[in-house]
Amino acid sequence: MVPELSGKVALVTGTAHGIGTAIADGLEQDGATVHRVDRDTADLADPRQVARLIERIGSIDILVNNAGGVGGQVGRPLDEISDEDWRAIVDANLTSTFLCTRAVIPAMKAARTGRIVNISSGAGRSVSLTGIQAYASAKAGQIGFTRQMAHELGPFGITVNCIAPGFVRSNPTTELQWQSYGEEGQRRLIEGIALRRLGRPEDIANGVRFFVSSRASWITGQVLSIDGGRSLF
Repeated sequence: MVPELSGKVALVTGTAHGIGTAIADGLEQDGATVHRVDRDTADLADPRQVARLIERIGSIDILVNNAGGVGGQVGRPLDEISDEDWRAIVDANLTSTFLCTRAVIPAMKAARTGRIVNISSGAGRSVSLTGIQAYASAKAGQIGFTRQMAHELGPFGITVNCIAPGFVRSNPTTELQWQSYGEEGQRRLIEGIALRRLGRPEDIANGVRFFVSSRASWITGQVLSIDGGRSLF
């Protein structure tokens, strides 16, 4: 049987480890040709670098905006946050989503088809566990951007959806965060998850694989919480 995504070209951002790697691997398993991009490949908050990246790849059928994170920042009171601190997180999470989406949609419009999936966070739907204001704001912005672009691009046959992951130990930052909670904090976090376990990168990748498949061809503008039921509490 021919894989469902055979002949499709995908761009996945933020693929150095964890969730991004799992997404790229999953799309390759489904038959797509996957281009992996991370901060060592291109600065996705720089419009010129994004334009060169898309020009080099050519037409893209699937875009997964997974790049982001907190860049090593920790939670502090807002009056201690510098302009540079704020801008760095918003650029990494929201500006990159805007620039990559803007760059791929002309070819998608011409083809009258396309799939865009934005990886937000539970912090975009509630509050950030780390208390980082810029992160919560940028991730909420991705959700609003998803809905607006779904409305705008729907007439061209392009779907735009979003995934809000729960806690996944997927990279050095989340590992440090997990260790900082201590045994009691870790226990409380897990007890606040209906399924009583942390997420795995593959849990998030499976949501992406669904959204870009033919099974999701009449789904757009939606936000899927993949968090083991944490958002129920």
